[in-house]
Amino acid sequence: MRLHHLEVAAFGPFTGTVSVDFDQLSEAGLFLLSGATGAGKTSVLDAVCFALYGDVPGDRSVAKRLRSDRAPAEVATRVVLEATLAQRRFRITRSPSWERPKRRGAGTTTQQASVVLMEQVGEEWRTLTTRLDEAGHLVSDLLGMTLTQFVQVAMLPQGRFQAFLRSSAEERKRLLERLFRTERFADVERWLRERRVELRRRSEGLNAGVAEVVSRISETAAVTLPDDWDVHDLGLPAGDGAIATWARALAEEATESQAVTSGAAMEALAAESETLAALDAARAMAEKQRGLRAAAAAESRLVAAAEEQEERVRRVDSAQRAESVAGVSELTDQARREHARAASLAPSDLTVTDARSAVDRISARLAQARALVPVQRRLSEVTRDLASTGTQRDRLLTQTREQARLAEELPQQAEALAADLAAATEAVAAIPALRAQVTAVTEVRRLTQELHDARARHESARAAAMEARTRYLDVRQARLDGIAAELAGALAVGADCPVCGSHEHPHKASPADGAPDAAAEKGAQATYDNASAEEHARDQHVRDLTTRLQLAQEAAGETDEPAGSMAERLASLERTAAREAGLRAELTAAEETRSRSATLRAELETRTAELETTLRHLTDERERLEEQLTDVRGDHPDLDALLTTLERDQRAATTSLERLEAATRAAEALAGAERTLTATAVRAGFDTPRSALAAALAPERVSALNSQIKTYADSLAAARATLDSPGAAEVLATDEPDLPTLATAHRRAADAADAARSAADSAANRAARLDSLQRDLTGALSTWAPVRDELEVAARIASFAEGKSSDNQLQMSLSAYVVAYRLTQVVAAANERLAKMSDQRYALEHSAAKGAGDRRGGLALMVRDDWSGESRDPATLSGGETFVVSLALALGLADVIMNEAGGQMLDTLFVDEGFGSLDADTLDDVLDVLDTLREGGRIIGVVSHVTEMRERIPTQLAVSKGRSGSTLRVCDG
Repeated sequence: MRLHHLEVAAFGPFTGTVSVDFDQLSEAGLFLLSGATGAGKTSVLDAVCFALYGDVPGDRSVAKRLRSDRAPAEVATRVVLEATLAQRRFRITRSPSWERPKRRGAGTTTQQASVVLMEQVGEEWRTLTTRLDEAGHLVSDLLGMTLTQFVQVAMLPQGRFQAFLRSSAEERKRLLERLFRTERFADVERWLRERRVELRRRSEGLNAGVAEVVSRISETAAVTLPDDWDVHDLGLPAGDGAIATWARALAEEATESQAVTSGAAMEALAAESETLAALDAARAMAEKQRGLRAAAAAESRLVAAAEEQEERVRRVDSAQRAESVAGVSELTDQARREHARAASLAPSDLTVTDARSAVDRISARLAQARALVPVQRRLSEVTRDLASTGTQRDRLLTQTREQARLAEELPQQAEALAADLAAATEAVAAIPALRAQVTAVTEVRRLTQELHDARARHESARAAAMEARTRYLDVRQARLDGIAAELAGALAVGADCPVCGSHEHPHKASPADGAPDAAAEKGAQATYDNASAEEHARDQHVRDLTTRLQLAQEAAGETDEPAGSMAERLASLERTAAREAGLRAELTAAEETRSRSATLRAELETRTAELETTLRHLTDERERLEEQLTDVRGDHPDLDALLTTLERDQRAATTSLERLEAATRAAEALAGAERTLTATAVRAGFDTPRSALAAALAPERVSALNSQIKTYADSLAAARATLDSPGAAEVLATDEPDLPTLATAHRRAADAADAARSAADSAANRAARLDSLQRDLTGALSTWAPVRDELEVAARIASFAEGKSSDNQLQMSLSAYVVAYRLTQVVAAANERLAKMSDQRYALEHSAAKGAGDRRGGLALMVRDDWSGESRDPATLSGGETFVVSLALALGLADVIMNEAGGQMLDTLFVDEGFGSLDADTLDDVLDVLDTLREGGRIIGVVSHVTEMRERIPTQLAVSKGRSGSTLRVCDG
């Protein structure tokens, strides 16, 4: 990795835009990044880290304050870095999230973080990505390092490595794990522990399953478990097969018991079947005997009731013959009711002939009146047309008179509008000149007042500038008077005098009380410069106002009219001119209205004459139609009233005729019905209709008698059929069987069979249950066996990886062993640097022994002093010795990490602080080692504010701080 160019804007202490050309610095190979405390040396390194990784190292990342607090609100925070990564040149432009002013309205809005990653291909820059995550992955892959590793390798923070040198084993382990990303080995340890716990949990669960099956077998077989078995840990009997053997023996015993109880149950069931057959035969014989005796008793009872049966048969026969007479009687009653109703409705004072004559007379008059309905309809239409035509004629007469009035008024209105339009046209022409004159007069008055105020401010500024100049000259003279004391105060012991060159200063001058120094003179000069600039600006403003006033006076011209009067006259002209378009439109409309009015008046007069002719024709037709209707109407007001009266009279006469004819028809029907009723009764065998109706019965009564007749006959037939059946006599002669004795014998046999069957079922269920449980136990043991074996292996490996196994001779965990190996590599690489920087005196030693308070060994560091032959704790080193050892450790760690990252060369390195604790000789040795790092064109940046370093390293990148922000500049020699 080689840095080429860095540009920073509104980042950290840099309020503006600053840039660093690393290609220019690479010519020297070694350069110094110097500056006062707080100037921003670390911010330059932070900008490089931010451009590459989108973050800054250490606690500054937590603060999330990358934007400069003093940067202008409109300047965006941006870092642009050009660098070569993996032999490819990239330009990375990053901006963090920051609060920018809203484009519309007041307040701020959050501008999200952004990145643009470009690659130079030939002479062209091609954009690879603008996604934050993709850019981060690409840079990390190209460098092969995380941000933490990059800071340790490329920045070499000495303060952290001094802490690393003196830290405890646990702290050293955490840092090395983070740098070398050995979390995977800790993950292996954690996975082994979790795997052991998981397998133990699974094994305990499977043990519980086996224990549950064993308990169910014990419960089913009604036996106890062996005394040496623990249901919470059945691993031993499960492993040696004791559990399987025990369960198999119990299942075989249950199978033998099932065979014995099954034979006994079959014998008991055969005995129960025999007693049941005897009981069923006895019950059948008893049932037959009861049936024959009941049949004989029923036959005797039915023979005694034969006369009642004959009477029921006779009554049913008479009722059936009377049914036809009853139907005819109902029809006769209905005819009688209809005759009475028709006779009550017919008029008593008319005959059928009189009623028919009245209907014919009224119908003839009604037909004559209906023939005149079209005449009446035409009369109504003519009357409506007369009214409508009269209304139209009156309206046209009114419109004609209105048009005559307009013909007199419109010429006068057109003349008035033409005069107003001429006045408005003249006002439009006069407005521009008058408006310009009003504007100029107003501008003259405003500029006169502004010029007066500006001259007053200019006089005040000129007086202040003169006073500031006097003050500056006084301060300068006073400083020159005491310059000897100022030079004497800057002299150091043994340093040469800048005036005489002597290194001895026997009588140095001392400053007088209140004597100004360079800062006071600079402040007075700044005050004078500011006052002079203010006076010049005021003078320019007065000149500008004078020129503008002269131009305004020329535009206003010579006039004595007040500005207010001119403004009122301008407003009056503008109001008049504003009416021009409206007046022109009104005049055109008036002329068009006059033409239309004349045309309309002629049309109205023609239409009125036509309507007068139509009115005369309609009046003649109305008189003729009224004469035709008068002869027929008589006393009625109109034809509709006549028609209503005749239709009402026709309906009344027709109704009377219909009712008389209905009464005649009903009388004839009644006489015929009475004759039919008498004939029907005689045919049915009755003397009169009255006797027939007396013999009639209700249908439900006839149905009941028929049911009784059928029941009697069926019962008698059934009793005789039973008594006449084959073997009936022998059954009645047989003795009655002893059913209670036979039932008792069967119940005892059934109880015995139930007991035997229950015992057989229990034995079968127990055998089947034990067989099923044995299969479950076999499956559970088969499932548990590989888990037990795997648990044993996992427990041994996890214990070994944790350093707790007796087989682990070093008693070190896997992750600690890997870290210790990496630390061995770091120590070996550091000793190559340390031997040169310490003149072959010191060397680092890595010990596998436990340090004080260490839980695991393998990470202890000691420093061997070859001059004394003893190994020392790093805490006993002096400040300079600690810096040298820490720098060697940092360089060794950087070498190992670069090899870990695929051997990628870092062509730009920074060494951060710590050089102030070295003596001159040691500093020479350290710089010689840093010189060796420049091999192959590598750039080394040393971060320090030590004065001696500025003297030894001529090429410098200086960071200067100020109130308006920090700046960067390159100093060469």
